[in-house]
Amino acid sequence: MHREPLLTAVPPAPVRSLAELYAIAFDVAQKAAQRYSALVERSDVSFGPLRRVFEVLVASERDRADGLSAACLTACGKRPDVADLRWAPVDLVPAAEISELGNSGLSTPYTAWALAAHHRQRAFVFWTYVIALAEDALIRKTAEGFARDALSAGNLLRRERRLAWRAERKIASNEIASAEGTNEPASAALLESLLHRDIVAWSQGLTPAQRDRVLAMDPYRLPPHFLTPPDRADTEPASGEIEQIKQRALRRAEQLSNMYLSDADSAPDQDSMELAQKLAAQAIARLAGLRNIASVVP
Repeated sequence: MHREPLLTAVPPAPVRSLAELYAIAFDVAQKAAQRYSALVERSDVSFGPLRRVFEVLVASERDRADGLSAACLTACGKRPDVADLRWAPVDLVPAAEISELGNSGLSTPYTAWALAAHHRQRAFVFWTYVIALAEDALIRKTAEGFARDALSAGNLLRRERRLAWRAERKIASNEIASAEGTNEPASAALLESLLHRDIVAWSQGLTPAQRDRVLAMDPYRLPPHFLTPPDRADTEPASGEIEQIKQRALRRAEQLSNMYLSDADSAPDQDSMELAQKLAAQAIARLAGLRNIASVVP
């Protein structure tokens, strides 16, 4: 997942007044809440675990904005005002990062907490720059408080990230062990096999024409009479189960695409690189096809 470099969060000019400082901090918190809110509004069932993470993040940023508003009223005699901004505040929660996480089938609570922790680290870097450029002692002192808050919040987010990582590793280990009777890490061959099962299961809940489109994405390409049970009424998955199978197939297809791309990057020789690149191209085309089918087939 692409992330903007931390050290590019540089204010274009020194902050000249306390009112300007609070206006910047308030704008940053509000913008973060707005960006995170975009993912809270996602209604698809498969996004539920991620949505709960962003609900927490939105509440945290709104609390931060409320605290800044109250502090500004005490320190400056007024609420934060955009009229005090002399330049557009640095975007500490880029929309592209939020969009990429929301669109990736591989996103998990771990990746969401990790991205939020990265955002707070970027905020710390930004406030450190503000401190370094400030000429007024009160501005420096207040910005130091903002920097400490960013560090403290980042530490809490990293704790949540670690907890999510442990939980997801346990779930993944159980899933692979259940599928293959082993605790070994997932290989491309294993994922291809699991994806094959998902594609076949997905196809059982579709019309014949839709089924042909989905099965065309199957790397095994078995003849149709091997894939259709004799009595579909007894074996056809329920609609809710089909949705879970579809989302799992998309995640595995994306994971395989990333795996082959990684293999190409680390290939020890030309032949291995070319093979990995070929597999990556096929996997990416398959992923695009499956995503297209998923978007038009309810």
